[in-house]
Amino acid sequence: MTENQNSTEPPDRDLAEIPAIEVMSRAMVMLMSSAAEKLGLNSAEPREDPHFDLDEARRLITALAGLVTASVEYLGPHAGPMRDGLKSLQLAFREYSTYPDEPGQGPGEKYTGPVYS
Repeated sequence: MTENQNSTEPPDRDLAEIPAIEVMSRAMVMLMSSAAEKLGLNSAEPREDPHFDLDEARRLITALAGLVTASVEYLGPHAGPMRDGLKSLQLAFREYSTYPDEPGQGPGEKYTGPVYS
């Protein structure tokens, strides 16, 4: 057995064997999850969360917006949920910002257009 394999885990799949849509979807989910953590969305008091970091959240949301926008034609039925998740993060960012960005200037909005509640 190799270092990455044991009797309870299946062998790692070669990246070349994973369909592109799966790689893109996993990347989007990782960006969404990380942005949610940086926005403190897992806490009752987001701004009090030790991981709350709007600068980091802005970067993650912008990267997510670029990936979703560039990939939308390949996402099929997953396009709507991915866009909805992105919009939710953008709105949460605006809500938690002390000085919210003007519409069209928020994270990822150069890719998605202005986001309104």
